[in-house]
Amino acid sequence: MTIPFSKYHGLGNDFVLVDNRDSAEPKISPEEAVAVCDRNFGIGADGVIFVLPATGKTDYTMRIYNSDGSEPEMCGNGIRCMAKFVAGLETQDGKQPELPHTYQIHTLAGVIRPELKEGGLVTVDMGEPGLLAKEIPTTLVADDEKVVNETLTVGQKDYQVSCVSMGNPHCIVFVDDVEAVPLAEVGPLFEHHEVFPARINTEFVEVVRPDYLKMKVWERGAGPTLACGTGTCALVVAAVLNEKCNRQVEVELPGGNLKIEWAENNRVYMTGPATLVFAGDVFVASAGRN
Repeated sequence: MTIPFSKYHGLGNDFVLVDNRDSAEPKISPEEAVAVCDRNFGIGADGVIFVLPATGKTDYTMRIYNSDGSEPEMCGNGIRCMAKFVAGLETQDGKQPELPHTYQIHTLAGVIRPELKEGGLVTVDMGEPGLLAKEIPTTLVADDEKVVNETLTVGQKDYQVSCVSMGNPHCIVFVDDVEAVPLAEVGPLFEHHEVFPARINTEFVEVVRPDYLKMKVWERGAGPTLACGTGTCALVVAAVLNEKCNRQVEVELPGGNLKIEWAENNRVYMTGPATLVFAGDVFVASAGRN
């Protein structure tokens, strides 16, 4: 069976987008998503995003499979791409949205609100960060305690870590030189560490100035990526808690820059681009199989 798709990227974090509005379940299985994401034998992507019908009073529902077939709660770069994709679908249906325009999108992390703006940027209300150990989740400290500048031994080395949930789990490590981090070596060790029962995304962060940070990320289920939206939000929260940065900052990722604000109302706002790369049809041998 062939399935129409569009490929988008948010600062190099790339996704295959599928119009799934005619079904409440994704059109392909996690195993099939792995094949689609293969960069040699498939389209190539960090994940497959499905635009499903609305849940409750939202406009649409988002589901995503990572390149390893796992399903994260949501994805910050991915939801910017989804907002652009949905606007394109609506335009094809003769309902082009007027800018600025905000969508209410149901995700496994709750309702997320991306706002399309002039100039191709998307600002996303990412909601309130989770700071308690039970919200991450992690067993590094007691359930009702925050994980801020705690010692974690990984691969026989001690790291000072802080943990934040943006609907998905993040471990943030501040370093003097982010380019010197052996990401491929330590990333999997963090991801599968026993203190993170749901596994973990790990961000390594260099503080350049109080208003400018640099980061590299090892994403749970995807490995090293060029950008991670939720991770960028999480690291800014962690940096503020560790008194390392302002509440409004610019973050440099391998794929480009995002602007993040942890507002006084306790909500985190992310602004960045989402870009259409190409569209087509992909053959999936067993599409629609339960």
